[in-house]
Amino acid sequence: MTFTTDRKPLSLQRRRFLASSAGAASLIGLAQSVPAWARANHGGTMARKGSDVLSGEHLTMTVRDAAFATGKRHGPAVTVNGTLPGPLLRLTEGQNLVVDLLNESSGETSIHWHGLLVPFLMDGVPGVSMTAVRPGESFRYEFPIRQAGTYWWHAHTMQEPMGHYGPIIIDPGDGDAHKVDRDYVVMLSDWSPMHPHTLMKKLKVGEAPFNFQKTTASDDYKLSGADRRMWARMRMMPTDISDVSAPLYSYLINGHGPDDGLEFAFNPGERVRLRFINGSAMTFFNVRIPGVAMQVVAADGQDVRPVEVDEFQIGNAETYDVIVEPRGADAFAIVAEAMDRSGMGVAMLTARQGTSAAVPPLRDPPLLTMADMGMNHGSADGAMDHSAMGHGGMDQSGSGAMNGMEMQDMDMGGMTMRDTSLLPPEVKVGPGLDMVSMNPVDRMGDPGIGLAGVGHRVLNYRQLVAARMNSDMRQPTRLKEIHLTGNMERYMWSFDGKKFSAVTDDPIRFAFNERVRVKLVNDTMMAHPIHLHGHFFELVNDAPHGHQPLKHTLIVQPGGSAQFDLTANEPGDWAFHCHLIYHMHNGMFQVVTVRPLQGEEG
Repeated sequence: MTFTTDRKPLSLQRRRFLASSAGAASLIGLAQSVPAWARANHGGTMARKGSDVLSGEHLTMTVRDAAFATGKRHGPAVTVNGTLPGPLLRLTEGQNLVVDLLNESSGETSIHWHGLLVPFLMDGVPGVSMTAVRPGESFRYEFPIRQAGTYWWHAHTMQEPMGHYGPIIIDPGDGDAHKVDRDYVVMLSDWSPMHPHTLMKKLKVGEAPFNFQKTTASDDYKLSGADRRMWARMRMMPTDISDVSAPLYSYLINGHGPDDGLEFAFNPGERVRLRFINGSAMTFFNVRIPGVAMQVVAADGQDVRPVEVDEFQIGNAETYDVIVEPRGADAFAIVAEAMDRSGMGVAMLTARQGTSAAVPPLRDPPLLTMADMGMNHGSADGAMDHSAMGHGGMDQSGSGAMNGMEMQDMDMGGMTMRDTSLLPPEVKVGPGLDMVSMNPVDRMGDPGIGLAGVGHRVLNYRQLVAARMNSDMRQPTRLKEIHLTGNMERYMWSFDGKKFSAVTDDPIRFAFNERVRVKLVNDTMMAHPIHLHGHFFELVNDAPHGHQPLKHTLIVQPGGSAQFDLTANEPGDWAFHCHLIYHMHNGMFQVVTVRPLQGEEG
């Protein structure tokens, strides 16, 4: 039978969601008891690697328990229509779409249409826009396709890291301006044989339990004795790059592990479009094709002016379309190296089936820097913080007192990373906040952790320029500042020091069609990919007037800040969260409400 969306007041839905044992364990990470289905081996068939293609106006997507194997690892998984990743949805701008989601698995499920502009009741977030689809139930999604580009879909439950995700390509209604000979999806992900509930419990009870790159007395990191003593006094680790890495994860490309021999065919001189999608649970990837330049032509599904690079970092939930013209060899390696350089995903561009190129070795693990602690006067490209915008009519209140601080002596004399007097009053100080960035400058020009000074061209946000003129040229009328906060030792994550369970009925409020500048301040030493549902926003990245690039997900570098302009023109309640799944499920989640709805009085 088909269930319609629960239309009870959303505050009631959220309270019900948090009160349910499965919902509370999933969102807040309080899974004291793991259900029997999570402890047992999954039944059903082995997941097929790769995606089938679904097209048309009425699709059926069936969720089932499965097993998955890659390399020497095997364990539980979740498939949609039998594959991991699930099916590629090939759609056309302007069409209508109906999707029947059938849940034949043992867990609760949903589909979020990541980056698609949909009515908020179709957005697929249990506890915000719908109730979770329980085992044996079904749900019908129905909405028009209002855009073109590269996107993806995924569950908004703990089924996502088990394989419940897949790519979307939407062809432009008026034809594609990028004339290419071949067009491939390159979907990056991570998979672990450890069940997500077990993994999250280990993160909660042990300090950095999966960081196997910690400093030791015998390591060969380029750290002086003074550097090591400094980090020890701060009770921090310069190698704390990723919460979960290769000792637990296999890195996949289109569901294939690095030893599975995945190939993408080409003929020398052809223009090949590669649509990179980061569908991972916890992994940033550094992407390169040694010997082949990449021309970035789209970010998060939206066309940008072409930028030629040799490498780019892609955060969780981001997408980049690149065009390559491989020539001069029969094969080239597509390398997706985890940001902490503990492992990689690998595929081959091949002119002849079975040929392969040399795969470069893993590079040395990166180390965090003073800039990652928020102790830098300028960003990686020398740009200073732009928070003092000075636009006429913009309310500058609440922008905080962090900018312009004098840098303390590097010997750490008198310096503290926990100076809460630097925080604005709306940030809650408590056990969920163990670090305060001293000088969170704009880091839009930073190529990402470990990629400064690599000796070749690396993409950064300042290079992105929208190919078309922005639709809303109004100046923002106010500034909204939001702090990204956390406590690594307790594995607590939050916005403004308050995890989602504490702000369930106190969403971030925007008026319909309001133009707002949002400043994100990262008070932690981890990069966070922040995603706003239901909207695109414009990066404040010094792009030419009217050509700020549109994105739905933004990486905020450690200890730094980033800003975007938002036109709140999609009414409803929308999830706003870090896309590192265990950060989101442990509190770095909020709801953005845009009012009034149609038919409501202002």
